[in-house]
Amino acid sequence: MSSRAHPTVAVLLGGPSAEREVSLSSGKECAAALRDEGFEVVELDAGPDLPTRLAEIRPDVVFNALHGRWGEDGCVQGILEWMGIPYTHSGVLASSLAMDKARSKDVYRAAGLPIVESVLASRDEVRTRHVMPAPYVVKPNNEGSSVGVYLVMDGANTPPQLSDEMPETVMVETYAPGRELTTTVLGDRPLAVTDILTDGWYDYSAKYEVGGSRHVVPADVPDAIRDACYDYAVRAHNALGCRGMSRTDFRWDETRGVDGLILLETNTQPGMTPTSLSPEQAGVAGMSFGALCRWLVEDASCNR
Repeated sequence: MSSRAHPTVAVLLGGPSAEREVSLSSGKECAAALRDEGFEVVELDAGPDLPTRLAEIRPDVVFNALHGRWGEDGCVQGILEWMGIPYTHSGVLASSLAMDKARSKDVYRAAGLPIVESVLASRDEVRTRHVMPAPYVVKPNNEGSSVGVYLVMDGANTPPQLSDEMPETVMVETYAPGRELTTTVLGDRPLAVTDILTDGWYDYSAKYEVGGSRHVVPADVPDAIRDACYDYAVRAHNALGCRGMSRTDFRWDETRGVDGLILLETNTQPGMTPTSLSPEQAGVAGMSFGALCRWLVEDASCNR
């Protein structure tokens, strides 16, 4: 930290991605918590003038509360590296790898982590034919928060009619049945396993709307599944080169024991809203929301 009596933290929020509203919510929560922790906080709605604004403010640390493309895929991280400003969460390479689902699966595969079969295909091809046997899932290759996710179940007579808002290239992957589990890694340690319960698909509204899903944390799972989630989450975090905090999502088919645990993806900047998973897991591990935000800022300061 600098010699200022109260270190200045610039919280980046909003931004241009499809997850702007989530980022605004995350950023405001983090900014309030950091003020309570004694930091001088400036909230910045990140746009094209971001370098100019940062040069004027000269923060000691940037708290990156952006989600989605540009803010989470290595672009903003590159700007901050160029400007020499410490920032929270993962760096350029880990951020870009984790956002690119195909490339992150290559990393998982090389690390011996369990994943499902997947292919990249054009949006038009997916509209015209089943590119793999059902059931399967279609999603953007480089977006998060279940924006634009299509589930095609057994018996579907026609392929999914993807929205024009979907990118020209999408990922199609075998559907992994079972329970939705997730584990946050903070630094070098896993915090907890959460079992996410919904009435249907764990989509955007289920993730971010109050009452959209119910979180059971710690999850009521066998010790072997808890330990496997911990192991896989830490290995994914390290294989991608993450730092600070990440969250890895799983599907678990409990009829198959540990063999039924499949790694879906790793989020390098987990949500920090009132309904978000990582703050809940930190709480179970004995860390308040304010302490979590402080830890992220102090961790960033050590990565100059």
